[in-house]
Amino acid sequence: MSSKEHSPEKPWRGFYGPNLGAVIELYDQYVEDPNSVDEQTRAHFEKWGPPALEENVSSSNAKETIGADMISAVVGAVRLADYIRAKGHLVSDIQPIWKTDKNSNLLDYDRFNVTEEELKKVPVKLICKDAPPHLKNGLEAIEHLKKVYTQTMAFEFGHVQDEEERNWLRKQVESEAYADELPNKEKKALLERLTSVEGFEKFIHRTFVGQKRFSIEGLDTLVPMLDKAIREVRKEKTDHVMIGMAHRGRLNVLAHTLGKPYKAIFSEFLQAPNKLNAPSEGLGETYTGWTGDVKYHLGADRQISDDKSAQTIVSLANNPSHLEFVSPIVEGYARAAQEDRSSKGAPKQDTTRAYSILIHGDAAFPGQGVVTETLNLSRLNGYHVGGSLHIIANNNIGYTTEMHDSRSTTYASDPAKGFEIPIVHVNADDAEACVRAIKFAVEYRRKFQKDFLIDLIGYRRFGHNEGDEPAVTQPDLYAQIRKHPTVRAIYAKQLEAEQVITAKEAQKLDTDMYNYLLEEYNKVNSDKSEKKYELSPPDFIVDGLPKVKTAVEKEKLVAMNEQLLDWPSSFKPNQKLEKILKRRANAFDGEGNVDWGLAEILAFASILHDGTPVRLSGQDSERGTFAHRHFVLHDRETNETHVPLQTIKDANASFAVYNSPLTEQACVGFEYGYNVFSKETLVLWEAQFGDFVNGAQVMFDQWVSAGRAKWGQKSGLVVLLPHGYEGAGPEHSSGRVERFLSSAAENNWTVANCTSAAQYFHILRRQAKILQKNTVRPLIIMTPKSLLRNQVVASPTSAFTEGEFQPILEEPTLGHDPNAVKRIILCSGKLAIELQDYVNKNDEDWSWVHIIRVEELYPFPRRAIRERLKEFPNLEEVKWVQEEPKNMGAWTFMEPRIREILPSGVPLSYIGRTYRSSPAEGVSNAHKVEQKRIVTESLTRKN
Repeated sequence: MSSKEHSPEKPWRGFYGPNLGAVIELYDQYVEDPNSVDEQTRAHFEKWGPPALEENVSSSNAKETIGADMISAVVGAVRLADYIRAKGHLVSDIQPIWKTDKNSNLLDYDRFNVTEEELKKVPVKLICKDAPPHLKNGLEAIEHLKKVYTQTMAFEFGHVQDEEERNWLRKQVESEAYADELPNKEKKALLERLTSVEGFEKFIHRTFVGQKRFSIEGLDTLVPMLDKAIREVRKEKTDHVMIGMAHRGRLNVLAHTLGKPYKAIFSEFLQAPNKLNAPSEGLGETYTGWTGDVKYHLGADRQISDDKSAQTIVSLANNPSHLEFVSPIVEGYARAAQEDRSSKGAPKQDTTRAYSILIHGDAAFPGQGVVTETLNLSRLNGYHVGGSLHIIANNNIGYTTEMHDSRSTTYASDPAKGFEIPIVHVNADDAEACVRAIKFAVEYRRKFQKDFLIDLIGYRRFGHNEGDEPAVTQPDLYAQIRKHPTVRAIYAKQLEAEQVITAKEAQKLDTDMYNYLLEEYNKVNSDKSEKKYELSPPDFIVDGLPKVKTAVEKEKLVAMNEQLLDWPSSFKPNQKLEKILKRRANAFDGEGNVDWGLAEILAFASILHDGTPVRLSGQDSERGTFAHRHFVLHDRETNETHVPLQTIKDANASFAVYNSPLTEQACVGFEYGYNVFSKETLVLWEAQFGDFVNGAQVMFDQWVSAGRAKWGQKSGLVVLLPHGYEGAGPEHSSGRVERFLSSAAENNWTVANCTSAAQYFHILRRQAKILQKNTVRPLIIMTPKSLLRNQVVASPTSAFTEGEFQPILEEPTLGHDPNAVKRIILCSGKLAIELQDYVNKNDEDWSWVHIIRVEELYPFPRRAIRERLKEFPNLEEVKWVQEEPKNMGAWTFMEPRIREILPSGVPLSYIGRTYRSSPAEGVSNAHKVEQKRIVTESLTRKN
């Protein structure tokens, strides 16, 4: 029984609406049975009596104390009002096709024990304190609530827990602050836009009969909604609007929102793409891919300039048929666009600089887990973008699957409730309501910096693609759709009734649109020249990486190392960790070696010194899964953090490191998008264990691997995958190198498995150096686990100050007498160290064998290996040795390539695990037996 405005003189002041209703209901209980309420409440009623209206509202009966009948009326009215707010969407007019009256009695007055006459006696402010001033009594207030909550817009925000947000949302709806009447000029413009949207689809339908286009028809209002969103966010001088969507309606959005020329789209239908007409995605790209993609997967960009000081680039991201998987990629674009990475420390984020709009399918939104993963990113420190606008392009069907078979929820939008995202359902046939919904959404984001969802409910006029006959599976639905007028026709009739436009003017808009489209089509169709298709990568891709200097002077390394260990005097890290890290101070003294962890942080420090920003994320990446990294230090007493790479004075760019949520798909997508936009930044994603990369397979197959060939989309993303067989079982052994190698072609990425700290240092620095070059490509690294602290992989100072990354390394203790070598072992990764260890521990004559480590698996170091093999004149055999099963690992990729370069008559064979369906043994002892067998067999001389 408390209120912010409670005082002894006026005990009921401050109780309005639901709060006052609750007090009245309690008093009603108290009157019937004083013991039915708690002791404190009972004492309050005994002292002050029933709630009085005079302290809460001003009305003709304000000086009356509430009697029993009035209490009942007020309680009923307040309960009804709250029910309208909570359940009004169930009786709203948000379905263009499926009209139903199954919930028509949900808001009947008698269900709440109140009559119209009683409602007239209830003051407006008790029911709706944000009501428009023209409402005179409770009945009018209730009817007002019914209107705003049950018409062609319906609202769900009761799941929003923050009271300030919830009150703001309620006030916007009930005061209709967002629902300004459109001026006639804007109404005409809206009809013109709908005419363009519909006219484009009709023209393609007639001209390219049976060709797939994934029509927008039934959700035509999506385009003017995007127009409105872009206009609204540009008021904040937003630099970028990033849009992600699947193929439904994509061609229309490309044509109208992105301004892709009609003739460019027509040329694609004619199988004669003219690249001079077709813009590429708006992320600085001027080059398109060589294998290409279908027209309804392509992206584009458009620059909008009102004057010299206000420019906005609107981008539509490329997206394959994996529907929702583009969502985290677009979020990554937006985050990168919002951040300033030009100076040391953490990046500086300004959320007004970029706005992300994600358009979802109604079947895919609840059906694909990447949606939920992306929603979970929305308020996380390393991933939030100040709120995204989500629009469900809801046509109430997924291919041929109906709602009852595609989701277990009432609405397609229901998964968003778990993330407290406000939801507006809007009827796609009410064009003006759709535009108003956008204004509401943008205002919410502007105020609260959080996601907002609009469930745009329409229909699909044709089949999933234009070759389908939907009546085969949905005969009743399509019988209704075929009779249903288009939204353009509906809106034209509305404007005629409002005398905004005449029927003749509306018809002229349609005719003019058709004539213009025909003119554009004829320009393309008249070109009868022979079309040539170039499907080969350009020379700069074929030629490989340029030579870059990655060595760093010793003085710089020493200075950076000292700065990394120069913590604030008041900072007290974990005592054990402090001792471990302080040992690094001596790494460059005398015979000291640099281990993996120090090599990594020095690589990043030197990259920052060179002016290249760095962003690293992954599950537990701040500390490192195997506790080798410690990029974020925690004070043992205050838990305050210190990030050495953000404080070193030699840095000339920002550094960011984040522990990611427990997901791979959305995080890899996000980092890929961040990297594609911020081409100057070294962006790294690390798996907790390499095996977990399985959870992001779509991202690698569709974007990281093939994005350059399909769309000309450059990426320098670095992927760190802890890999190695240590007996930890099937899910903690393999980074699935075979999957990356199976997709390796056209120099699409680099796949490496480094066996020294210096190699890791140099390959990171090499990647940073090529980021803004045409030759850039992603880098996939199988990183170590047990080797992280193994001094065998530590490197001397000279390896950092004089060396560079080597595609192959030779065992330093072997191969000194080329004439004596009979067997060469080719291997990669941790197994090379185990072979070295075996040689060092067994005092035998090893002159007959030599070991070559393949550090860079792809591109295959053909020349380096071939030239080395030539130097052993008495070579009898070459063995490929690996710890992975025979059908996994690098063997199937390496075998044909090695055979091509073998000296004449020298056979190649395999040593390793046999074929397996599972990547590794689940029993540690079984692993040890197999590992010992592989090493022993490799180093046993044949008779």
